Amino acid sequence: MLNRRHLTAALAATALALPLTGMAQPTTRIIVPFGAGGPIDVTARVLAEAVKGSLGTVIIENRAGAGGNIGVSAAAKAAPDGLTLGVATTASHGINPWLFKNLPYDPVKDTTPITQMLRVPNVLVVNAETATRLNIRSVADLIAYARANPGKLNYGSGGNGSAGHLAGELFKNQARVFAVHIPYNGGNPAQTALLGGQVDFNFDNLATAAPNIRAGRIKALAVTTAQRSSVMPEVPTLAETLPGFEIDTWWGLFAPAGTPPETVRKLNATFTQALNTPEVKARFATLMAEPAPSTPEAFGAFIQSERAKYERLVKISGARVD
Repeated sequence: MLNRRHLTAALAATALALPLTGMAQPTTRIIVPFGAGGPIDVTARVLAEAVKGSLGTVIIENRAGAGGNIGVSAAAKAAPDGLTLGVATTASHGINPWLFKNLPYDPVKDTTPITQMLRVPNVLVVNAETATRLNIRSVADLIAYARANPGKLNYGSGGNGSAGHLAGELFKNQARVFAVHIPYNGGNPAQTALLGGQVDFNFDNLATAAPNIRAGRIKALAVTTAQRSSVMPEVPTLAETLPGFEIDTWWGLFAPAGTPPETVRKLNATFTQALNTPEVKARFATLMAEPAPSTPEAFGAFIQSERAKYERLVKISGARVD
């Protein structure tokens, strides 16, 4: 006999397979594990609007807190009926499993990948006055100065264990330099500190940093992705100086574990189709984000590779949240 959870999932899979003509469609909700107005929330709302023709009403529910853990846990523990989805992020599925001692969800066992949504480049930026004063025009110049002056440079981040912190630790490790890490309570205070000259360099989100780069307040030395950004193709990659360096920000969609494969397949088809539309690509481009639709299998494999990468980086950094 089917238990109630499995019966709910089976009925949902059947419902998704039925013709929609003359039938009221159920409401789908996407739980965003961060507050309203940020890039993750904005892109989720763009995608929700794009799929409403296929799924009907799609609502966004913001459940912020604990580095994304609260929202991801809520989505993971929902009924596996295809009607509650969550947003997986670099933090929730790559960093947090190694950063938090007691995670309220298992990113592998409790979630089912649907598709990656997008990737956003990060960028190594230096305070413009600092760059001029120290004659730092490139990554090679930054490394040379740091090696000649160990501990004299510092960098800011949005907090211990944040993506900016771990990118900084990877840079220090691969460049064989030492710079002092100064954690702030969020990315905005870290950016303010960089603009004010309280820190020398940061690893920031390209969408956030771009206005100040273009205004000349900060200098972009390199993007952290494997390829140059189509938005700022003149900015080299870190890998051009430090081969193998690759770290960026990404997020995607998942369903609770136990969601029927047929339901996952249909959701994947719906969302990847939306991600490939010119309208969604144009909206994402305003955030300097590149759509990255994938199969559930490819997204799952990508998450596993990110887990392995960040396990090493968190250990290097020594960061912990107990």
